[in-house]
Amino acid sequence: MSKAIVSTAIAGALLALGSQAVLAAPNWGKVPKRDIHVFHAGVTPIEWATKKSDHSGSAGMRKGETCAGCHEEKGALNFSFKRLADKELEPKGAPKTMTFPVGFQAAYDKDHVYIRLSFKAPGGGADKGDKDSEVKAAVMFADAKVPQAAQYGCWQTCHADARSMPGADEKKTKYSKEGAYELMQWKSAKGAKAVDGSVGAERKMEGGTAGVKAEGAKSGDTYTVTFTRKNPGEGKAVPFGVAIHADHAHGRFHHVSLGYTLGIGADGDIKATKQ
Repeated sequence: MSKAIVSTAIAGALLALGSQAVLAAPNWGKVPKRDIHVFHAGVTPIEWATKKSDHSGSAGMRKGETCAGCHEEKGALNFSFKRLADKELEPKGAPKTMTFPVGFQAAYDKDHVYIRLSFKAPGGGADKGDKDSEVKAAVMFADAKVPQAAQYGCWQTCHADARSMPGADEKKTKYSKEGAYELMQWKSAKGAKAVDGSVGAERKMEGGTAGVKAEGAKSGDTYTVTFTRKNPGEGKAVPFGVAIHADHAHGRFHHVSLGYTLGIGADGDIKATKQ
Protein backbone atom coordinates (compact mmCIF):
# COMPACT_ATOMS: atom_id res chain seq x y z
CA MET A 1 0.00 0.00 0.00
CA SER A 2 1.42 3.40 -0.94
CA LYS A 3 2.24 6.05 1.66
CA ALA A 4 -0.40 8.33 0.14
CA ILE A 5 -3.12 5.70 0.60
CA VAL A 6 -2.02 4.99 4.19
CA SER A 7 -2.01 8.70 5.01
CA THR A 8 -5.47 9.13 3.52
CA ALA A 9 -6.80 6.17 5.51
CA ILE A 10 -5.37 7.49 8.77
CA ALA A 11 -6.73 10.98 8.10
CA GLY A 12 -10.17 9.54 7.39
CA ALA A 13 -10.14 7.50 10.58
CA LEU A 14 -9.14 10.52 12.66
CA LEU A 15 -11.85 12.62 11.02
CA ALA A 16 -14.45 9.95 11.81
CA LEU A 17 -13.34 9.79 15.44
CA GLY A 18 -13.49 13.59 15.67
CA SER A 19 -17.00 13.66 14.22
CA GLN A 20 -18.14 11.05 16.74
CA ALA A 21 -16.69 13.12 19.57
CA VAL A 22 -18.50 16.24 18.41
CA LEU A 23 -21.78 14.40 17.89
CA ALA A 24 -21.59 12.34 21.08
CA ALA A 25 -24.53 13.21 23.33
CA PRO A 26 -24.80 12.75 27.09
CA ASN A 27 -26.64 9.78 28.55
CA TRP A 28 -29.60 11.90 29.65
CA GLY A 29 -30.96 9.03 31.71
CA LYS A 30 -28.04 9.58 34.11
CA VAL A 31 -28.38 13.38 34.26
CA PRO A 32 -30.62 14.76 37.05
CA LYS A 33 -33.59 16.85 35.98
CA ARG A 34 -34.85 19.89 37.81
CA ASP A 35 -38.04 21.76 37.02
CA ILE A 36 -37.56 25.47 36.45
CA HIS A 37 -40.85 27.32 36.40
CA VAL A 38 -41.17 29.98 33.72
CA PHE A 39 -43.83 32.68 33.87
CA HIS A 40 -45.31 35.54 31.88
CA ALA A 41 -43.75 38.65 33.43
CA GLY A 42 -45.78 41.33 31.66
CA VAL A 43 -44.39 44.85 31.73
CA THR A 44 -41.88 44.42 34.56
CA PRO A 45 -38.49 45.58 33.23
CA ILE A 46 -35.44 46.02 35.45
CA GLU A 47 -36.47 49.59 36.18
CA TRP A 48 -39.78 48.32 37.60
CA ALA A 49 -38.15 45.46 39.53
CA THR A 50 -35.70 47.78 41.29
CA LYS A 51 -38.18 50.57 42.11
CA LYS A 52 -39.47 50.42 45.68
CA SER A 53 -42.89 51.91 44.89
CA ASP A 54 -43.50 49.26 42.20
CA HIS A 55 -41.83 46.20 43.67
CA SER A 56 -41.66 45.62 47.41
CA GLY A 57 -38.95 43.01 46.89
CA SER A 58 -36.53 45.67 45.65
CA ALA A 59 -35.38 46.24 49.24
CA GLY A 60 -34.22 42.64 49.49
CA MET A 61 -32.52 42.92 46.12
CA ARG A 62 -30.49 45.86 47.34
CA LYS A 63 -29.33 43.65 50.23
CA GLY A 64 -28.13 41.00 47.80
CA GLU A 65 -31.12 38.65 47.81
CA THR A 66 -31.83 36.80 44.57
CA CYS A 67 -35.17 36.90 42.79
CA ALA A 68 -35.36 33.10 43.02
CA GLY A 69 -34.54 33.20 46.73
CA CYS A 70 -37.64 35.31 47.32
CA HIS A 71 -40.07 33.97 44.75
CA GLU A 72 -39.29 30.25 44.53
CA GLU A 73 -41.03 28.19 47.18
CA LYS A 74 -41.27 24.39 47.35
CA GLY A 75 -40.30 24.09 43.71
CA ALA A 76 -42.95 26.52 42.47
CA LEU A 77 -43.33 30.30 42.20
CA ASN A 78 -45.19 32.40 44.76
CA PHE A 79 -46.00 35.43 42.59
CA SER A 80 -49.31 37.23 42.57
CA PHE A 81 -50.18 36.10 39.07
CA LYS A 82 -53.43 38.03 39.25
CA ARG A 83 -51.40 41.23 39.52
CA LEU A 84 -49.09 40.21 36.68
CA ALA A 85 -52.13 39.61 34.49
CA ASP A 86 -53.96 42.87 35.18
CA LYS A 87 -54.01 45.76 32.71
CA GLU A 88 -51.40 47.76 34.59
CA LEU A 89 -48.70 45.15 34.11
CA GLU A 90 -50.06 43.55 30.94
CA PRO A 91 -52.02 46.10 28.92
CA LYS A 92 -52.27 43.90 25.83
CA GLY A 93 -53.72 40.91 27.67
CA ALA A 94 -52.15 38.02 29.55
CA PRO A 95 -51.95 34.42 28.31
CA LYS A 96 -54.36 31.89 29.80
CA THR A 97 -51.44 29.98 31.31
CA MET A 98 -49.28 32.29 33.40
CA THR A 99 -46.68 29.73 34.50
CA PHE A 100 -45.51 26.22 33.63
CA PRO A 101 -42.52 23.97 34.43
CA VAL A 102 -39.55 23.36 32.16
CA GLY A 103 -37.45 20.29 32.86
CA PHE A 104 -33.80 21.39 32.86
CA GLN A 105 -30.82 19.03 32.53
CA ALA A 106 -27.17 19.96 32.08
CA ALA A 107 -24.02 18.00 31.36
CA TYR A 108 -20.52 18.83 30.25
CA ASP A 109 -17.27 17.39 29.02
CA LYS A 110 -13.89 18.95 28.31
CA ASP A 111 -15.08 20.88 25.27
CA HIS A 112 -18.84 21.29 25.50
CA VAL A 113 -21.81 22.04 27.73
CA TYR A 114 -25.09 20.32 26.92
CA ILE A 115 -28.48 21.70 27.97
CA ARG A 116 -31.73 19.77 27.60
CA LEU A 117 -35.14 21.39 28.07
CA SER A 118 -38.43 19.48 28.14
CA PHE A 119 -41.84 21.12 28.46
CA LYS A 120 -45.45 21.24 27.38
CA ALA A 121 -46.03 24.53 25.58
CA PRO A 122 -49.42 25.98 26.54
CA GLY A 123 -51.88 27.56 24.15
CA GLY A 124 -54.09 30.54 24.84
CA GLY A 125 -51.52 33.23 24.17
CA ALA A 126 -52.58 36.86 23.83
CA ASP A 127 -49.95 37.61 21.17
CA LYS A 128 -49.32 35.52 18.08
CA GLY A 129 -46.77 37.74 16.34
CA ASP A 130 -44.53 34.90 15.13
CA LYS A 131 -46.35 33.18 12.29
CA ASP A 132 -43.50 30.82 11.46
CA SER A 133 -42.53 29.33 14.83
CA GLU A 134 -45.15 27.90 17.14
CA VAL A 135 -42.47 27.57 19.82
CA LYS A 136 -39.06 29.07 20.52
CA ALA A 137 -36.76 28.08 23.39
CA ALA A 138 -33.78 30.11 24.55
CA VAL A 139 -31.06 30.08 27.19
CA MET A 140 -28.85 33.06 27.99
CA PHE A 141 -25.53 32.96 29.87
CA ALA A 142 -24.20 36.13 31.50
CA ASP A 143 -20.51 37.01 31.45
CA ALA A 144 -18.61 38.15 34.54
CA LYS A 145 -19.04 41.83 33.65
CA VAL A 146 -22.83 41.85 34.00
CA PRO A 147 -23.55 43.37 37.43
CA GLN A 148 -25.60 41.21 39.80
CA ALA A 149 -26.44 38.73 37.06
CA ALA A 150 -26.78 35.93 39.61
CA GLN A 151 -29.46 38.00 41.37
CA TYR A 152 -31.43 39.38 38.47
CA GLY A 153 -30.96 36.77 35.76
CA CYS A 154 -31.97 38.07 32.34
CA TRP A 155 -33.73 41.11 33.79
CA GLN A 156 -30.50 43.06 33.24
CA THR A 157 -31.36 42.97 29.52
CA CYS A 158 -35.01 43.98 29.90
CA HIS A 159 -35.52 47.75 29.89
CA ALA A 160 -38.53 50.05 29.79
CA ASP A 161 -37.32 51.81 26.63
CA ALA A 162 -36.96 48.64 24.55
CA ARG A 163 -39.46 47.75 21.85
CA SER A 164 -42.69 45.97 22.75
CA MET A 165 -42.78 47.87 26.03
CA PRO A 166 -45.66 50.38 26.10
CA GLY A 167 -44.68 53.60 24.32
CA ALA A 168 -41.08 52.50 23.79
CA ASP A 169 -38.77 52.80 20.79
CA GLU A 170 -39.80 50.18 18.22
CA LYS A 171 -36.22 50.02 16.91
CA LYS A 172 -34.54 49.36 20.25
CA THR A 173 -33.85 45.76 21.19
CA LYS A 174 -33.01 44.22 24.54
CA TYR A 175 -29.61 45.34 25.81
CA SER A 176 -27.26 45.15 28.76
CA LYS A 177 -25.76 48.34 30.17
CA GLU A 178 -22.64 46.47 31.28
CA GLY A 179 -21.20 43.19 30.13
CA ALA A 180 -23.03 40.85 27.79
CA TYR A 181 -25.07 37.68 27.60
CA GLU A 182 -24.50 34.79 25.22
CA LEU A 183 -27.82 33.93 23.58
CA MET A 184 -28.75 30.56 22.14
CA GLN A 185 -32.20 29.82 20.75
CA TRP A 186 -34.05 27.02 18.99
CA LYS A 187 -37.03 27.75 16.73
CA SER A 188 -39.68 25.25 15.70
CA ALA A 189 -40.09 26.76 12.21
CA LYS A 190 -39.15 24.35 9.45
CA GLY A 191 -35.55 24.88 8.37
CA ALA A 192 -34.82 27.46 11.07
CA LYS A 193 -31.17 27.68 12.15
CA ALA A 194 -30.00 27.67 15.73
CA VAL A 195 -29.38 31.17 17.05
CA ASP A 196 -25.85 31.81 18.30
CA GLY A 197 -26.06 35.45 19.32
CA SER A 198 -25.51 37.92 22.12
CA VAL A 199 -27.11 40.70 24.13
CA GLY A 200 -24.70 43.52 24.87
CA ALA A 201 -25.18 47.13 23.82
CA GLU A 202 -27.87 45.65 21.56
CA ARG A 203 -29.26 42.23 20.81
CA LYS A 204 -27.65 40.35 17.96
CA MET A 205 -29.20 37.13 16.68
CA GLU A 206 -26.00 35.96 15.01
CA GLY A 207 -22.26 36.37 15.27
CA GLY A 208 -21.94 34.66 18.64
CA THR A 209 -18.83 32.73 19.65
CA ALA A 210 -20.36 29.88 21.66
CA GLY A 211 -20.56 27.49 18.70
CA VAL A 212 -24.22 26.79 19.39
CA LYS A 213 -26.01 23.77 17.98
CA ALA A 214 -29.65 23.04 18.72
CA GLU A 215 -32.08 20.23 18.06
CA GLY A 216 -35.74 20.05 18.97
CA ALA A 217 -38.73 17.80 18.47
CA LYS A 218 -42.26 17.35 19.70
CA SER A 219 -43.53 13.99 20.92
CA GLY A 220 -47.19 13.97 21.87
CA ASP A 221 -47.64 17.25 23.73
CA THR A 222 -44.05 17.55 24.94
CA TYR A 223 -41.19 19.46 23.34
CA THR A 224 -37.61 18.39 23.93
CA VAL A 225 -34.87 20.84 22.97
CA THR A 226 -31.16 20.11 23.27
CA PHE A 227 -28.41 22.72 23.03
CA THR A 228 -24.70 22.09 22.59
CA ARG A 229 -22.24 24.94 23.12
CA LYS A 230 -18.59 25.49 23.97
CA ASN A 231 -17.65 24.89 27.57
CA PRO A 232 -17.11 28.35 29.10
CA GLY A 233 -14.66 26.85 31.60
CA GLU A 234 -14.70 24.23 34.32
CA GLY A 235 -14.81 25.52 37.87
CA LYS A 236 -17.29 28.28 37.07
CA ALA A 237 -20.85 29.03 38.24
CA VAL A 238 -22.42 30.84 35.30
CA PRO A 239 -25.63 32.92 35.70
CA PHE A 240 -28.33 31.91 33.22
CA GLY A 241 -31.99 32.29 32.38
CA VAL A 242 -34.52 30.38 30.26
CA ALA A 243 -37.23 31.78 27.98
CA ILE A 244 -40.01 29.97 26.11
CA HIS A 245 -42.16 31.58 23.43
CA ALA A 246 -45.30 29.43 23.21
CA ASP A 247 -48.32 29.57 20.90
CA HIS A 248 -46.57 31.74 18.26
CA ALA A 249 -45.67 34.41 20.84
CA HIS A 250 -43.37 37.26 19.81
CA GLY A 251 -41.11 39.68 21.65
CA ARG A 252 -41.77 40.15 25.36
CA PHE A 253 -44.79 37.83 25.28
CA HIS A 254 -42.68 34.89 26.38
CA HIS A 255 -42.54 32.93 29.62
CA VAL A 256 -39.24 33.51 31.39
CA SER A 257 -37.38 32.05 34.33
CA LEU A 258 -35.83 33.83 37.25
CA GLY A 259 -32.06 33.91 37.42
CA TYR A 260 -30.09 30.78 38.36
CA THR A 261 -26.48 29.67 38.25
CA LEU A 262 -25.15 26.63 36.42
CA GLY A 263 -22.20 25.02 38.17
CA ILE A 264 -19.72 23.55 35.69
CA GLY A 265 -17.44 21.57 37.94
CA ALA A 266 -18.51 23.98 40.68
CA ASP A 267 -21.42 24.60 43.03
CA GLY A 268 -24.49 26.27 41.55
CA ASP A 269 -28.26 26.28 41.73
CA ILE A 270 -27.98 23.47 39.20
CA LYS A 271 -24.80 21.40 38.85
CA ALA A 272 -23.95 20.10 35.40
CA THR A 273 -23.09 16.41 35.31
CA LYS A 274 -19.61 15.56 34.06
CA GLN A 275 -19.63 13.05 31.20
